[in-house]
Amino acid sequence: MDTAGGTVRRSRATRRWIVAAVCLAAGSLALAACGSSSSGSSGGSTSGKVGVSLILKTLSNPYFVSMEKDAKTEAAKDNVNLTVAAGKEDGDTQTQISAIDNAISRGDKGILITENGNAVNTELAKARQAGLYVIALDTVPTPPSTVDITYGTDNEAAGKLIGQYAAAKLNGGKAVIAMLDLFNNQVVSVDIQRDHGFLEGMGISPGSTSLNGKEAKTGKYTGGKGDYVIACHQPTTGAIPGGKTAMENCLSANPNINVVYTINEPAADGAHQALQAAGKNKVMIVTIDGSCNYVNGLLKDGTIAADSAQYPGKMASIGVKTLASIARGGAKPTLPAGNDFINTGTALITANPVPGIDSLTPEKAASACWGS
Repeated sequence: MDTAGGTVRRSRATRRWIVAAVCLAAGSLALAACGSSSSGSSGGSTSGKVGVSLILKTLSNPYFVSMEKDAKTEAAKDNVNLTVAAGKEDGDTQTQISAIDNAISRGDKGILITENGNAVNTELAKARQAGLYVIALDTVPTPPSTVDITYGTDNEAAGKLIGQYAAAKLNGGKAVIAMLDLFNNQVVSVDIQRDHGFLEGMGISPGSTSLNGKEAKTGKYTGGKGDYVIACHQPTTGAIPGGKTAMENCLSANPNINVVYTINEPAADGAHQALQAAGKNKVMIVTIDGSCNYVNGLLKDGTIAADSAQYPGKMASIGVKTLASIARGGAKPTLPAGNDFINTGTALITANPVPGIDSLTPEKAASACWGS
């Protein structure tokens, strides 16, 4: 859900993941599965392979599917035995906890994880105590010391980009804002960072460092340039149906909404569907992620006014390469001074740029988008 300035990564990988493994059996022993992305085969060193687990939030979101794809490509290059697991839905921590336990039992050398919530932290601590090197992807856990290091995008900076765009586009006009977040029943850092970043970009204080919905509900944005009203905070679970329902609820609360912030693109898609059904055709939707599906679709035609691009495949491939290197005696990465993660970049995308705000056109952004 990220999201989300920075630099654009290389064009998305198009190479197929190739696995070549030979399994030997003797006597009546059954053949063992080798090199599968989900086989659960030995995570230790098998024919020189390094065992790594990639534990994702879900595989229903193309963002995490892209992580899986590029991680597999890198694993094939680096002789890594990659095991992939994912929550059944965004917020499913129990499945992630089981996957961490399995990685420890299998003897994996490391874990790459996009956390579904702080409930996995205790299990990650067990993995580190067992000698696994743990890397978070996309979002810094709370606290950052939960993992050895994080490769991700500055989600707060991503939010600021779309907030600054929205404020500039409004140009002093009244903002009636719908905030379509991830959850309303649990605290997840990506949810807080993107929400707060958007508000900060608009020139609105979030009112809290750790919770959503604590900002003043009315006031001035961008140093007094215009009036704003926060019409609603609604959860979407980062999905199209959730975005649609959330937007319907917000319109019921205030039919005059003219700016919609969403946690990610699927939520933006759902919000757009609800707005269409309500005959609302002049509402500015801003979001975060930068997938090819939306860059070449709703963003290109202006339905989504602005998006902050992130590069999930880059995070995952760097993570696999790092764990393979460490397992073979390579140096562990270090954080840049004053940062709690290694930034893989973000960029604003819009078909309708505004003066003074750097942005990419959808056509330019398509060279580094992810997914299909």
